[in-house]
Amino acid sequence: MIVGAGFSGIGAAIRLRQEGHRDVLVLEKGPQLGGTWRDNTYPGCACDVPSTLYSYSFTPNTAWTRVFAGQQEIHAYLRTTAERYGLGDVLRCGVRVLRARWDPAAGRWWLETSDGSYSAAVLVLATGPWHVPRRLEVPGIEEFAGPVLHTARWDHGVDLTGRRVAVVGSGASAIQVLPAIQSRAAAVHLFQRTAPWVLPKPDLAIPTAFNRCLDRLPGARRALRAGQYGIQEGLGCALRHPELARLVEAGARAHLRLAVRDRRLRQALTPDYRLGCKRLLTSSTYYRALARPHIHLHPTAVTAVREKEIIGADGTVARADILVTATGFRVGELPLARSLHGADGRTLQAVWGDEPQAYLGTSVSGFPNLFLLLGPNLLGGSTSAISVLEAQLTYLAAALAHLERGGHAALDVRPAAQAAYNTVVQEALRTTVYNSGGCTSYYLSPGGRNIFAWPWSTGRLVRRLSRFDPDAYAWDTPAGPTCLPVPAAPQCGDRAIPANGEQP
Repeated sequence: MIVGAGFSGIGAAIRLRQEGHRDVLVLEKGPQLGGTWRDNTYPGCACDVPSTLYSYSFTPNTAWTRVFAGQQEIHAYLRTTAERYGLGDVLRCGVRVLRARWDPAAGRWWLETSDGSYSAAVLVLATGPWHVPRRLEVPGIEEFAGPVLHTARWDHGVDLTGRRVAVVGSGASAIQVLPAIQSRAAAVHLFQRTAPWVLPKPDLAIPTAFNRCLDRLPGARRALRAGQYGIQEGLGCALRHPELARLVEAGARAHLRLAVRDRRLRQALTPDYRLGCKRLLTSSTYYRALARPHIHLHPTAVTAVREKEIIGADGTVARADILVTATGFRVGELPLARSLHGADGRTLQAVWGDEPQAYLGTSVSGFPNLFLLLGPNLLGGSTSAISVLEAQLTYLAAALAHLERGGHAALDVRPAAQAAYNTVVQEALRTTVYNSGGCTSYYLSPGGRNIFAWPWSTGRLVRRLSRFDPDAYAWDTPAGPTCLPVPAAPQCGDRAIPANGEQP
């Protein structure tokens, strides 16, 4: 059973079927597949990883139209890929998992869903870290006399033309949505609690002729992917070594100076922490938008909202007709953690508290046959999540192969193996920019533990996940015959998997 049908869930279903596992079922709570690329439709939404790296290596998209693909194009790629691999017969949309528990006697997971009960030998959580929107929680926000839009829940029926818009946030979604809406709005007030580091983004259109040339030249597309991978890894190396981060900072400062001539505005946009301490952002339009006369930067947090006023911590008052909250996601919160019960009956939330941890970001002790995709401490400030995902899928395939070859019913990572692994990871993170850069970020738990970042190169991650170590796990023997419910018919909108991009 796979929960979630974004990049992770679709990739897992394809890989497991390729490995010969035919009894695979994917449950998706939304009306169609796509995950974060289905939910985030705000103006300007796009990837900040080069398009060539942001597709499955086994099914590269040979027709990207931009160096950094937009939301609609990425969503269409996912839908087309799912259709190409025939996932319509195993995908159930509109099915919400309410709770799941491990049954030690049966050696199975039992799931209660909005579509009834299911059981499964193996449970794969592909719900992703960018899933639960972080709401703006300040006094008076419920009384705001106008539309309140979160970037992950955008309402395209709200017309911004000629309106005063307040945008709260200065992270990845804010620097994309601001340039996209500024030409329509009469005025935009951006509330920035912390200035981000922003590198230029060479987001160029890709001519059709260029894609044709890549297709005709043997190895050209692989070479381009390798070159872009090398650039991303170079940035990642700087984030792991603070002394190298200073070199990248110089480029970011030059980018700011060239785009913003006003000294006071430039000072407000200059971060006071090491580059990479927070998520590294890229944009060649954000600074230019902020320099326009009808865009107003308020370098302060929002502390309250009145009927049509946004109140800053420094006393700033901005009048607005529409409030956009670009406040990101609760990255450390796994959606099912509070309703997922392990071998001893405790929930994953009770075991984790505010500090998620797993063995290789994939297995959690006390939760047999559970696999997390893009789990704790696997990603980085410049890493393509698809590279990490595919490495995890290799590990998942190897784990299931060991289960079958050994005739086992379950595997459960040993507590000592998980603890030893996480000790090494946290020690390695101590000297990285993620931990020592002098900021507060979603990489860190409330207690200060880094729950997000991988402290080494992506290459090392891929090599580590390519080796499955059975000695790190305890193994159980079968309790008896098992079965898995098969859906009567695929349910993903009006059709199994629409391929042409329209809403089902």
